[in-house]
Amino acid sequence: MALKHLIPTSHPLRIAAELQCLTVAGGQDNVMGVKYCFRKNDHVVIVMPYLEHESFLDVLNSLSFEEVREYMFNLFKALRRIHHFGIVHRDVKPSNFLYNRQLKEYALVDFGLAQGTPDTKIELLKTAHSEDQQGSCSKNNPATTLGNGGSVSVTAPKQIAQQSASKAADKRSSSLSKIQIKQGRGGKEDSVHHSVQRSVFGERNFNVYSSTYQENSSTKLTKQSKMIDVSSRKLVTKKKITSTKTVSNGTARKAASGCPSNLTCDCYATDRVCSVCLSRCQQVAPRAGTPGFRAPEVLTKCPTQTTAIDMWSAGIIFLSLLSGRYPFYKASDDLTALAQIMTVRGSRETIQAAKTFGKSVLCTQVVPAQNLRTLCEKLRGTNSSCKRSQGEVPSKSVNDSALPVPVDKPCAPETLGKQIQHLKSFQEGDDALEMKATDMKGWDQVPDEAYDLLDKLLDLNPATRITAKEALLHPFFKDMRV
Repeated sequence: MALKHLIPTSHPLRIAAELQCLTVAGGQDNVMGVKYCFRKNDHVVIVMPYLEHESFLDVLNSLSFEEVREYMFNLFKALRRIHHFGIVHRDVKPSNFLYNRQLKEYALVDFGLAQGTPDTKIELLKTAHSEDQQGSCSKNNPATTLGNGGSVSVTAPKQIAQQSASKAADKRSSSLSKIQIKQGRGGKEDSVHHSVQRSVFGERNFNVYSSTYQENSSTKLTKQSKMIDVSSRKLVTKKKITSTKTVSNGTARKAASGCPSNLTCDCYATDRVCSVCLSRCQQVAPRAGTPGFRAPEVLTKCPTQTTAIDMWSAGIIFLSLLSGRYPFYKASDDLTALAQIMTVRGSRETIQAAKTFGKSVLCTQVVPAQNLRTLCEKLRGTNSSCKRSQGEVPSKSVNDSALPVPVDKPCAPETLGKQIQHLKSFQEGDDALEMKATDMKGWDQVPDEAYDLLDKLLDLNPATRITAKEALLHPFFKDMRV
């Protein structure tokens, strides 16, 4: 038996949700099941069947191509199983997919970060999801600085009449220096979220307000006679009551009447962040997972994340298996991770895909997409044939990544350039020695179907990314029983 001791700081709801995932979806199709569960005070121990397994790093360079095919087939079986129940694992990686090479047994483990889809069959995941959403930016609404001196503050409804009247009287003959926004303390329907979630990767931020008066959420601007400068734009504030209208994703506001409908903050679609955006709350989006395995939609904080993020992680595992490099990506932050993805999948392709889920990504360089077959064959050839020809054993260090990057430095244009050159050195090198036929283990006959499947797994658009069910029916597994 294998024992998993959960630390006392784990949330009881999260523990219960993990147990429900194991009991409902576990026990078949390569998904770990559960035997018992014990609790004493704050300590919880889950008892599961023990599966003796090898380290992924230890077997990576000795696996035959057929073993890789079986590995991926069984991984997709496990993912199909949990996705059927509406479970998003969020942490698919080699160490969470146990592999016994001798017995050819597999097990997907660790549902501690699991989340549910909207139609999940795991009831506790629905509750856990609603609990996670409560820690949004509505908890703190600090004063917000707008442009050159304009500030936003939130006051109680009883102070609205007095403050608005006094401020209007005091400032009729002077330029506007402050904008007072009144907000009620009622329920969600009565509140106006003035600290809009902070824009990420260039989402549009409209910094003016609608002229439509709404009964439940009133916003009053003090009367002025002079022009004001908000984010370097001259706007005339009319003597009337205005109100805000929050868009469903909380990242944009309707423009006021008389103002351009496409008005945005100064930093939109630029490589800088203005003070308006800096004053906004961080955008709330799930980002749990292991660095190097996070999908583009996770890195860009897309609020809507589906089971497709697990398929991306499976694609990264497949990429490591085909290239013989693990970890393939190694980044110190999300932006560096996204830049590394661009070096393989292309900058234009990444930017275009980001638009499909509402993000605007900027890249200072145009990075072409790599040919996956050429890339993997060069990396595997360099990792094995060159070192073996010199009598060396292929490195199994955790630092043997395909795209090395200093872990203490964020991604910069020069860093991206070095990573591009790093990949080109593998593609342009013609002096790699041929491996002996006895050492090939099928790697000299990798079919095009393998790279076609890899391309579909690493689809930058989560809406069109291949599913686990579709992957099992891919021609790559044509002679294997589902």
